[in-house]
Amino acid sequence: MAINQELLDILACPQCKGEIHINDAKDGLICEACRLVYEIRDDIPIMLIEEAKPLNP
Repeated sequence: MAINQELLDILACPQCKGEIHINDAKDGLICEACRLVYEIRDDIPIMLIEEAKPLNP
């Protein structure tokens, strides 16, 4: 089961409150402004700043 588009539409980066988008592998949400990736585990986005990983260039 994939993440619901309605959920993606209302989610925002917890750090900057900016827009996020799903990555190509569909296993993370990316905030371009903060250069962070929020992992998706078992179809649940982990939107904790301390759990985010740096976005690779």
